[in-house]
Amino acid sequence: MIELIQTYLPNVYQLGWGGDNGWGTAIYYTLYMTIIPFIIGGSLGLGAGLLLVMTAPQGVLENKYVYWVLDKIISIFRAIPFIILLAIMFPIALLLVNSVIGPDVANISLSVAVFAFFVRQVQVVLSELDKGVIEAAQASGATTWDIVLIYITEGLPDIIRVSTVTIISLVGETAMAGAIGAGGLGHVAISYGYNRYNNDVTWVATICILLIIFGVQFLGDFLTKKISHK
Repeated sequence: MIELIQTYLPNVYQLGWGGDNGWGTAIYYTLYMTIIPFIIGGSLGLGAGLLLVMTAPQGVLENKYVYWVLDKIISIFRAIPFIILLAIMFPIALLLVNSVIGPDVANISLSVAVFAFFVRQVQVVLSELDKGVIEAAQASGATTWDIVLIYITEGLPDIIRVSTVTIISLVGETAMAGAIGAGGLGHVAISYGYNRYNNDVTWVATICILLIIFGVQFLGDFLTKKISHK
C-alpha cells in the first residue's frame, strides 16, 4: 500500500501524516474548525432563532422592537460574504487570541458565519410548527421555559436537518479559511496542491473534504429519521 502511494501519489506521500502540514494535522484542523464554531455559533443561533420566533408579531413574547433590532443585525451579518467577514473580524480575532493566523483566528469568523446562517434556518423551522400546540400550552398555563422546550421538542427533527446543512456549509468555509492561513485541508489543497501544481495533493485533499461532508450527511439523515419515527 505504501509503495503504491509512493508511486502514484508521490506528493501526497511526501507531506506525510504528522508535522505542521501533514495530513493528520490538516484533517484535525478541519474538524476543529467545524466542531468548535458550530457549537458556539449554533448555540447562539438556536437561542436567537427562538427569540425571533417568540418576539415576532403574534408570538408568545411579542415585542416589535426586540424583533426588529435582532432581525436587522442578523440580516447584516448574513449578507456579508465570508471572505470579507474574515477581514472584518480580523481585529477582534487578534484581540481575543493574540494571533494573526491559525484555526483559532478563523474560528471567530466561522462562529459568526454559523450564527447568521443557522439562526435563519431555526427561525424558518420554528415558524412552521403547528401554532395550535403552542396555543394549547399557553391555555394550560405553561411557562415561557415550557414553551421553549415545546418549540425545541416539536421542531427537533427539522433542527437536526438544518444543522446538517449548516455543518456541511461550514466545512466548505473552513476550506476557504484554510486557503488564507488558517490551516486544514483547504490550506493543503491550495498551498501544497494548486500553487505547486501537485494535482495528487489537490485531489486527495478534496476527497478528504468530501468524505467528511458525506459522513455529516449520513449522520444527520440517520438522526433525523430515527427521531422522526419516535
